[in-house]
Amino acid sequence: MILDHLSGETRAALERASMPDFDRWQRMVYATGGCAQPVRLHGERMTLDAATGEVLDVYRTADEPTGFLLTACGNRRASRCPACSAVYKDDTYHLIISGLRGGKGVPEGVSAHPRAFVTLTAPSFGAVHAHRSGKDGKTLPCRPRRDAPLCPHGRPEGCGARHEREDSRVGQALCESCYDYRGAVLWNAHAGELWRRFTQALPAVLARLLGMPRGQLRRTLRLSYAKVAEYQARGLVHFHAVIRLDGPDGPTSPPPSWATLAVLDDAIRQATAQVTVPASEPTPDAPPPVLLRWGQQLDVRPVYVSADLDGVSDQRVASYVAKYATKGAESAGTVDRRIRDAGDVAGLTVTEHARRMILTCFALSHLPQYRDLPLRQWAHMLGYRGHFSTKSRHYSVTLGELRQTRAEYRAEQARLLLGLPDPAEGRTVTLSEWRYAGSGHRHGEAFWAEVTRQRIATARSMAKERGLPAGEAI
Repeated sequence: MILDHLSGETRAALERASMPDFDRWQRMVYATGGCAQPVRLHGERMTLDAATGEVLDVYRTADEPTGFLLTACGNRRASRCPACSAVYKDDTYHLIISGLRGGKGVPEGVSAHPRAFVTLTAPSFGAVHAHRSGKDGKTLPCRPRRDAPLCPHGRPEGCGARHEREDSRVGQALCESCYDYRGAVLWNAHAGELWRRFTQALPAVLARLLGMPRGQLRRTLRLSYAKVAEYQARGLVHFHAVIRLDGPDGPTSPPPSWATLAVLDDAIRQATAQVTVPASEPTPDAPPPVLLRWGQQLDVRPVYVSADLDGVSDQRVASYVAKYATKGAESAGTVDRRIRDAGDVAGLTVTEHARRMILTCFALSHLPQYRDLPLRQWAHMLGYRGHFSTKSRHYSVTLGELRQTRAEYRAEQARLLLGLPDPAEGRTVTLSEWRYAGSGHRHGEAFWAEVTRQRIATARSMAKERGLPAGEAI
């Protein structure tokens, strides 16, 4: 038999394709976009005439050849589901760009509002290998080695190597014994709180710079923002944020003439410098806790519609933020799943730097001053427990609204196909009941799901090149 000479995965894929329910299953996978870990559902949906109670349409998974219905997992991480993360990336792009140039319910006049693209980083907790490039694009030595002193553990404090971006040594500590892993983990654990306090301090700093009371500032000016967290190679998060000045009603009203980019830039820098968070709760019988701060590397750039001006273009900002919205701590050499026990760390395929940060999370979780920090729970995230992307209420459309619009469009297409009355007319009632039946692909299915995802991705890429809506090419 030919199948006997094939690999296990190939044999399983061919066996799945020979099953009688394969065609219907493949159409379901196509509807999920080629989801890598779809959810299987059991249940039914029934549409009734609201006046007579007549059954107009019935769908039951019991009538399906597969016996279930597939729905996409919706995971934002590219490492977990490339298909769903691609949708999340596109949604994030539209969320950011609509707050910069209008659209999706945001007026186009918002493009004239002062806005800045801000990068907030962590401080240094020790020397690490780094990729450095000169103005000509050539790679430079990461740290001067000549005449570099030795650290207390006998290792050079410099490195003469030229590291490319993909070099596995980038982000690793020059001396693991010197590196402050405790400080790094605690900084990650409080990074979300640092961001929250920064957003609270920024209006107060603005009011002080403008010489007006906070109440008056709120009546004339509103700060809107959208931010995303990104892991650096050294395992520490930093934040990219779009911060915009609006009038009192948000994007629909222009800000006062005195609300300029220069004022916003100055306020961001002053607020960043003054924000602190204690690393632990103060107690009477313990020394004062260490105060955590933002790093000195702060980048504030104006955002313009045109890429030719002295700043950064809105499209580039939106693409950059969307790119990192689908990444997690795995980009820093760790894993994308929760670690249950410290004993499991030795067997993980992670960098040595990430392994030490993970073990530090478990070690600190046993100390009484850090018992309120869920360090064990977020050890795989190297201590960071905040949201990867957040926005202020008035920045732009929400991800939920984008998903709802997409769901309503698909429901409308299905209704037209079935010839059912418009539910907005109040002539129909829909009853449904769904039960979880499992998740992920079964024997031989992952191969075909990946083939489907690649076909959809290729069709969308071709549609973009031709300037067509992605749906027309699929």
